[in-house]
Parts: sequence; C-alpha cells; structure tokens
Amino acid sequence: MRDNIVAKIYAKSFIELAEKENTDLAEELTKFNEVINSSNELENVFFLDVFSVDEKMNIFGDISKKLNLSRITNNCVKYLIQEKRLNVLPLIYKEVVVIDDDKKGFLRGTIEGNTDSISDEYKNKLTAMIKQKINKEPKLIYKKNESISAGYKITVDDLQLDASIDNQLKQFKQSILGE
Repeated sequence: MRDNIVAKIYAKSFIELAEKENTDLAEELTKFNEVINSSNELENVFFLDVFSVDEKMNIFGDISKKLNLSRITNNCVKYLIQEKRLNVLPLIYKEVVVIDDDKKGFLRGTIEGNTDSISDEYKNKLTAMIKQKINKEPKLIYKKNESISAGYKITVDDLQLDASIDNQLKQFKQSILGE
C-alpha cells in the first residue's frame, strides 16, 4: 500500500516536470518498460540489489541513448536509480499511464468472459454503454477468464459491471434466502 502512495507522488511529480518540457513521459516510459520486459537479464540488473548503482546507471545510459529518451525521462530514471527506488518504477509507470489516459480523456479497462474472444460488434456495444456511464472514452481489452460460466465482467477504473450468469445466480439466491 505504501509503495502505491509513493508511486502516485512520483508519477505526479514526473508528469509535472515532463509537461514543462513538452515531453510525453508515458510514451517514453512505455518504450523503456518494453525493453526491460523483453529481457530477464535487464530485469535482474535493474531490480536486484546484486548490481551497483554505477552499473545500473551505465546500462541505463546505453539504453537511453538507443531509445533516444528525453533529458527529463533520463533524469527521472537516474534519480530513482541513485535513490535506490527503481523497484517502484513499475508502479510509477502504471500511475503515469493512468494519469496520461485521464488527461487524454479516456480510461483503460477489461472485459472478461469465458470465450477465447469477443466479437467487435459486441465489444463496441459494451464500449458505448460504458462511455455513457463514465462520460469518457474507454479503451477496453478482452481477457479470457475460465471462472466465468457465461456472460461478461467489465472493469474500468473503479467501476465494475458484472453481467455474468454466476453473479446473477448469486443475486437470485440472496434474494430468495434473504441473505
């Protein structure tokens, strides 16, 4: 819980700095995050305490040059490395993306169901319904969830709509038994 609060504070501060420099911090952190996630060795270098701060700084410098990261993104990541707070970077990244999405007027969310995929027509209907409820454009991705018997569960930010058969049966049971 404490790391989430720290991540939000860092994310807000880093975004403020990036806005002053007209830098798309979310895009740059996405590129950096993709590089880290593509290699177990890089994850080990950045997130294990086996490597020194200097070693992490040198490796980050090389990556930064190849990705052509801005000065502000460089300074933010270097600061986290120096302060030995790089372990919070994944949470900071998520917060930066959420804040950036909100500023752009949309929210990310998921549709869960028991099938392998969802038709575009049905996904568009669900997206329109959610847009009407939250007055923002939702960016929904579909995930298969074996625990859902039939129907869908939609989660966008703190809004959750459960239109699964399992939930309907549970509510029906509660109404009959008075629980």
